[in-house]
Amino acid sequence: MSATNTEVTLQASGQVALVEPCGQVDHPDCGIREVLDRVGDKWSVLVIVELASGPRRFRELQRAIDGISQRMLTLTVRRLERDGLVLRRVYATVPAQVDYRLTDTGASLTHLVKALADWSLANRDTIAAARAEYDARPSAED
Repeated sequence: MSATNTEVTLQASGQVALVEPCGQVDHPDCGIREVLDRVGDKWSVLVIVELASGPRRFRELQRAIDGISQRMLTLTVRRLERDGLVLRRVYATVPAQVDYRLTDTGASLTHLVKALADWSLANRDTIAAARAEYDARPSAED
């Protein structure tokens, strides 16, 4: 989004929401980049989706999230834990059992993730058509 394009259309109501640009002299970085770094990557979103239905053990998460490596899952849950979105609970058993669950802050993200998923489904055909039209155009030098 450019600094001059700050209007976001709210499709359901037909209204326009004004979004303040970050990085302006009178509006310093509001932290949105930091948040999007975490919740904007696909693995974090998929972990949040899986944990939305309740606590999961590491292997359960790994099996449920197609394509995620053990290392990437470890990094993702650590980052989410550091940001206060996921709680890692260790049980005093032999061997130790660990599960992951959403914190209240993490759970508050689930309605946004669902809204994004719903938007994606509703607009999938439109986006595919726009991509096909764009790809069919002769390439132009910018």
